[in-house]
Amino acid sequence: MTKVVVLGGGMVGSVIARDLAVDPELQVTLADIDGDRLQATRASAADPLEVVTADCSDPAVVSGLCEDHEMVVGAMPGRFGFAALRAVIESGRNFCDISFMPEDAWDLDDLARSRGSTCVVDMGVAPGMSNLLGGCAAARLDPCRTVDIYVGGIPADPKPPFEYKAGFSPADVLEEYVRPARMVDDGDIVVLEALSEPELIDFPGVGTLEAFNTDGLRSLAERVDVPRMREKTMRYPGHREVMLQMREAGFLSEEPIRVGDVEVVPRDLAAALLFPHWTYGEGEADLTAMRVEATGDQSGRPVRLRWDLLDYYDPATGFSSMARTTAFPCAIMTRLIIKGVVDTPGVHPPEEFARREDVLRALFEGLEARGVRYTETIEELS
Repeated sequence: MTKVVVLGGGMVGSVIARDLAVDPELQVTLADIDGDRLQATRASAADPLEVVTADCSDPAVVSGLCEDHEMVVGAMPGRFGFAALRAVIESGRNFCDISFMPEDAWDLDDLARSRGSTCVVDMGVAPGMSNLLGGCAAARLDPCRTVDIYVGGIPADPKPPFEYKAGFSPADVLEEYVRPARMVDDGDIVVLEALSEPELIDFPGVGTLEAFNTDGLRSLAERVDVPRMREKTMRYPGHREVMLQMREAGFLSEEPIRVGDVEVVPRDLAAALLFPHWTYGEGEADLTAMRVEATGDQSGRPVRLRWDLLDYYDPATGFSSMARTTAFPCAIMTRLIIKGVVDTPGVHPPEEFARREDVLRALFEGLEARGVRYTETIEELS
């Protein structure tokens, strides 16, 4: 029996743990600083699940958890991801992670190779499946000329004034609206402002959404040879303008300011005020919409290759769509690492597996079995 520990018991981490706990060959422990949240997850799990109250933002705590577990899964806010990755690698354990860390995880590739640690990072929906599909496009088209990624996790029933609720870490949501967005233009990496270049997208089954630049290409920008690549986040129209005004007014800054006798970090204050409004109520439905579109040649003919995802909250399990679409790819990849299907030491982004038919089959069949469906279409261009 393989002992697995999941770091972080939030909306996504709890679903990863419950998915893994179904497997009788795995002994799964969920670690989080919030003991009440852990107990609620254990009570709702149909399968045996151990819990431990632990501050996983502390690398020393992560190292201690590694001593008792052979496999580690990361599901913490992005700001803690790099330190946790380093701690796991230094412990010589294998790792699968979904955190949207601001650092470049592959900076630890040499260390992972030297410690014999197999790590797959950014293994969620976006980044994650978006990167994998971008890699698939680059592998299948010769040449692949463009890759465009559009993705949004949004409420099924939006309400003003924000037209939005958050399906993952509050800090990571606000970080999306601030972090400079790396794109590829004419083969060169260019840096654009987050929230820039808005455009309207008609997404079947949802309606009109507004897309804007965010830093979601991640490793694709450096590791895949496609001359033009873009990633945009989708929200209902109107949300971007509200957040742009908040950012320009300084509410998303991390530079402390003094208010009377108190020093305040504006982004912390903004998060504290916004997230009661952005929190889903029990049973409130969300959806995840994603499109990965590429153009290039196939058998010498110009084509457009596209994958679409439209997923909804699952009332049977209570899992949000964002949790489902993010947690399930990570849980499937975790099993592939445990089984030795993915076993090369180093730090690997998802697109590295675009030419691995066994990995692709396991991911897409596993997602299909869980009700997460990617629809592939190909269109000849004149």
